[in-house]
Amino acid sequence: MKQSYHALESEVTVNGDGFGIGWYNHFRRKEPALFRSIRPAWNDENLSYNASMIKTNCLLAHIRAATQGSVSIENSHPFQYKEFLMMQNGGIPEFGKIKRKLINRLDEESFEWIQGQTDTQYIFALFMTITGEWRKNKDELSFDDLSACLSETFSEIEDMKKEVGVEGPSLYNLVLTNGKAMIATRYSTNPELETRSLHIASNAECYTCGEGFLKFKSIEPKERAILISSEVLTEKKEHWTAVPENHCIMVGEDLTVDIKPLK
Repeated sequence: MKQSYHALESEVTVNGDGFGIGWYNHFRRKEPALFRSIRPAWNDENLSYNASMIKTNCLLAHIRAATQGSVSIENSHPFQYKEFLMMQNGGIPEFGKIKRKLINRLDEESFEWIQGQTDTQYIFALFMTITGEWRKNKDELSFDDLSACLSETFSEIEDMKKEVGVEGPSLYNLVLTNGKAMIATRYSTNPELETRSLHIASNAECYTCGEGFLKFKSIEPKERAILISSEVLTEKKEHWTAVPENHCIMVGEDLTVDIKPLK
């Protein structure tokens, strides 16, 4: 809620075009729960009343400043596809110029899944199309496979941009999870011209939230938590590590963390 009206590491400090949270309870089902709204996060009583009642091993939260697409539920992150959730901070410049090409690349199921107009949904659909092609030769995709599928997704989009003469940098700061494992990327096609920040707090501590502020606390290792955020969320910055440009974070089900270049 605080980030929605006072973002610290963004050119847009107010993100009032809606919000969304997604979380998992694998005892119930493999697909995630999803709560999205077009109201500003700071002004939604349902969020303030209910958020602290959610108990989960994996939660995604997103605040939106609309760029592509109208302010609507269908355009609010995170987006859900079967057991997966994806959300993004960034986008594709002049997306309309490649939209037709991208649609033609999608398989039927991924295309029919799209409900809104955001470029993130089309990135997600292309990624799912590509992973579907990979699964024809593999029973299960590894972390490295999914990372390679993301790289292939970004590369194909850049090829489409070149075909129509779009030169601006694409920003792919996104998170993808099935509730058990997670991949987050910090990626810009021209980091010197434009980029987005990404940070991780992965030390063997947990955190508590009070009055809109996060504080870390020492706890038992079994309660260890990992936070990935577009900006540092605590006053003490030593808990956080800045993710290098054009790298991805891979978090395993056992909370192992691997940060590696995304080619």
